[in-house]
Amino acid sequence: MIEIFTDGASSGNPGPGGYGVILRSGNHYKELSAGYRKTTNNRMELLAVIRGLEALKNLNQTVTIYSDSKYVIDAIEKRWVNGWVQKGFVGKKNKDLWLRYLEISKLHLIKFIWVRGHAGHPENERCDQLAVAASKQKDLLIDTVFEAEAGKVNLL
Repeated sequence: MIEIFTDGASSGNPGPGGYGVILRSGNHYKELSAGYRKTTNNRMELLAVIRGLEALKNLNQTVTIYSDSKYVIDAIEKRWVNGWVQKGFVGKKNKDLWLRYLEISKLHLIKFIWVRGHAGHPENERCDQLAVAASKQKDLLIDTVFEAEAGKVNLL
């Protein structure tokens, strides 16, 4: 079984942000993170889940994802995202990431577990540290979809 721990952060909403991911399976352990110059907390929470799943090398893995994001977990577990798809995401944000998640999620058997953020859960705390540190790096990545939708894309 594979465990993926995730967290997202942004300083301001929108503002500079980042995600942190821990992948763990038996003796294998890997950390992932990246920072973006302008994004939202919800985008980073969802991107953390996506990047964790995209990092898996084999298909049809049994995966448990731990997240403190009610936005992500409720949208998936309560099947809200299915309704958003049927309605073409009218009035909903993060369509690009939700469609990306839906594609990658077809490749694995996924279970979500909600953890309370900032409550001492070791892996969640580490993911938060990774996300915050990533958001403070120099030369942050550009969340082009978000910035284009916000009408503020400047790729230089």
